[in-house]
Amino acid sequence: MYIYERKAHYHETDQMGVIHHSNYLRYMEEARIELLDSVNLNYKHLEEIGIISPIVSVNVEYKKPIRFDDIMQIKLWVSKYTGVSFEIEYEIVNKETQELCIKAHSKSCFVKNNRVVSIKKECPDIDNTLRENIG
Repeated sequence: MYIYERKAHYHETDQMGVIHHSNYLRYMEEARIELLDSVNLNYKHLEEIGIISPIVSVNVEYKKPIRFDDIMQIKLWVSKYTGVSFEIEYEIVNKETQELCIKAHSKSCFVKNNRVVSIKKECPDIDNTLRENIG
């Protein structure tokens, strides 16, 4: 499990004073990139070699609001890795109260030249890194 911490900013709130629901997808993206960095798999490097990893599905359950100035912990882990795709589970909690605020799931695939590819075949070294660290 990887934990990414982030403070809620004022400009991210809605008229009700809570973080607007669309921002959680951005937070999940930040955490996903940090997770990859934590296992020495830089997303910019992937792009430089022609590999991208788009989100193909996402599901978010909003349990409790996060408000301006709250510090959230985004706990995430890879629940499935096939070499062609991977799935991540997310739990966003309020750091102070440890209340579960968001529960989410995303699925990504690997794409090169607009085609889904097996990272195991395209880049075995990257596949090994993923399998050893998060797969």
